[in-house]
Amino acid sequence: MADPSSYRPKPGQVPDSPGVYRFRDEHRRVIYVGKAKSLRQRLASYFQDIAGLHPRTATMVTTAASVEWTVVSTEVEALQLEYTWIKEYDPRFNVKYRDDKSYPSLAVTMNEQYPRVQVMRGPKKKGVRYFGPYGHAWAIRETVDLMLRVFPVRTCSAGVFKRSAQIGRPCLLGYIGKCSAPCVGRVTPEEHRELAEDFCDFMAGRTGTYLSRLEKEMHEAAEEMEYEKAARLRDDIGALRRAMEKNAVVLADATDADLVAVAEDELEAAVQIFHVRGGRVRGQRGWVTDKVEAVDTAGLVEHALQQLYGEETGESVPKEVLVPALPEDTPALSQWLAERRGSGVSLRIPQRGDKKALMETVHRNAQQSLALHKTKRASDLTTRSRALEEIAEALELDSAPLRIECFDISHLQGDDVVASMVVFEDGLARKSEYRRFQIKTFEGQDDVRSMHEVVSRRFRRYLQEKLKTGEWEAQEGEAPEAPEDDGRAKRFAYPPQLVVVDGGQPQVAAAKRALEELGVDDVAVCGLAKRLEEVWLPGEDDPVVLPRTSEGLYLLQRVRDEAHRFAIRYQRNKRGKRLKAGALDEVPGLGESRRQALVKHFGSVKKLRQATIDQICEVPGIGRKTAEAVAVALARSVPAGPAVNTATGEIIEDENPAQRVGAPPSGGWETSSERGTEQ
Repeated sequence: MADPSSYRPKPGQVPDSPGVYRFRDEHRRVIYVGKAKSLRQRLASYFQDIAGLHPRTATMVTTAASVEWTVVSTEVEALQLEYTWIKEYDPRFNVKYRDDKSYPSLAVTMNEQYPRVQVMRGPKKKGVRYFGPYGHAWAIRETVDLMLRVFPVRTCSAGVFKRSAQIGRPCLLGYIGKCSAPCVGRVTPEEHRELAEDFCDFMAGRTGTYLSRLEKEMHEAAEEMEYEKAARLRDDIGALRRAMEKNAVVLADATDADLVAVAEDELEAAVQIFHVRGGRVRGQRGWVTDKVEAVDTAGLVEHALQQLYGEETGESVPKEVLVPALPEDTPALSQWLAERRGSGVSLRIPQRGDKKALMETVHRNAQQSLALHKTKRASDLTTRSRALEEIAEALELDSAPLRIECFDISHLQGDDVVASMVVFEDGLARKSEYRRFQIKTFEGQDDVRSMHEVVSRRFRRYLQEKLKTGEWEAQEGEAPEAPEDDGRAKRFAYPPQLVVVDGGQPQVAAAKRALEELGVDDVAVCGLAKRLEEVWLPGEDDPVVLPRTSEGLYLLQRVRDEAHRFAIRYQRNKRGKRLKAGALDEVPGLGESRRQALVKHFGSVKKLRQATIDQICEVPGIGRKTAEAVAVALARSVPAGPAVNTATGEIIEDENPAQRVGAPPSGGWETSSERGTEQ
């Protein structure tokens, strides 16, 4: 625990101007990022008597070992830089909201020739219009199903679209009138794009125009006694009204706004956001966070707005943002939001009327979300704590293993040997810490030797991290100097309390031997054998048998199964890439783009093999030296037997084998290396 006075800046060093500051720990990792109108006043507040600080702030300043700052011109720049650094460094003492689930959105891919309507999750893509997010994917599909009667936009995947275009027949939706079938040319690309734009306008809340137009067309059709057309238009109007009813009107003035509400206690906070477009609630999402820093409601709102709009631009940022409390730097935050939107954004607290009533509804949702989260977490935390305690007792550890790392080896009959490392912290998977390994020191099948190599490589990296901080003195030739630290969290920086290997006595012995060779003596090792789910310890002839109902055994099984899954997935991907690799993959310096250009130019690898070097040089981007390398690579991969027409059984012979790639002409090729370099 550091004394804050040991790294306190000297008087006069800190400028009295806006800026962003970073606290670093003894390992140079950034643990807190903050901004201030006046860096001098803000930093001075951290170096007062520790007894007068908030407990969380006191923990932070005693964990830190240094502080640094960056001066900016305006408070808006400070806000943007703070958001960028929090995202980049992931500081442990900053409030970071985590989604309680992945929210689906209704997306229209306007960046394609034939826009497609679909459900999307994850990060937003350029050129795609998004609506939502929604609470459930089925709610999106119900809305889309109703609207396709009026706006028959394509919803099929690229594969289905291409297949229908090849056979000249639309899919089922095209036959029942819920797709305009652009795949077979029923509508032009321009007409289909206009349908997609109308769909987007309706989803954006501009509904009155379309309903009025459809009603007018319905009456005109009835007057002209086109009763079938009038009935169809009537059904279309009904479908649109049912789609609109799914999002009830909550604000009569057709407001576009986001309402943010916060429910909190001493330890945690829940945030709920309602997205209102055209006066209707178009989406909802929520976050829950631990209050790892001393922050009030206004601070929580500011962090929520940074995370909510940090990656958004244009209409994704609404004209109005309603909050329960205004952040300290409201003008700067409003300006930042306006810059992201491209026009003015109002940030305020609703005082009366429908907006205040809706804010109360959002707040009730936040309270319910926090209560539900606490109920789940209390149960999960109790179970996880019991599991860790049982493991510590069974393995005779000094304390509960808060960080567990598990290793597994995977291969297919000795080929493509790989390994995985998964990490569980406090009984939960920490996927950002997962690591994959390729076995490098030998070839073939040897799980014990592979386990020794992987554990050695992992803990050698850990010792490199300790070497930088001076916590460990390397003997000559033991560990190379590690690269300069940049403050980001390192995957191998933290040691586990327990290493679990997938296997029995031999694998456990190999892992223990690897640790002893590196001088690591404060990490426990055990193995979990699949056959009887026995726990093996180093040097023990008999396994530790945990009861089948043990929470500790269940946690070890989850860790082992996750390592097994992760290893198999990597091994299959690696094997798949190897099997798909062709002769062109062996050409040095020939990237994916130029490989595709070669195959596209000649039509197939077979025709490329028959081409001369001069013909290969005609491909844009392919020089003489590269063409010679392609020729040599394809020459080595000539099929062992002749080509056969499988339909007739006829042997296909080359018309001019002397000129094809793979059979050099009688005089042989003169490569650039043989010619030498002209002076």
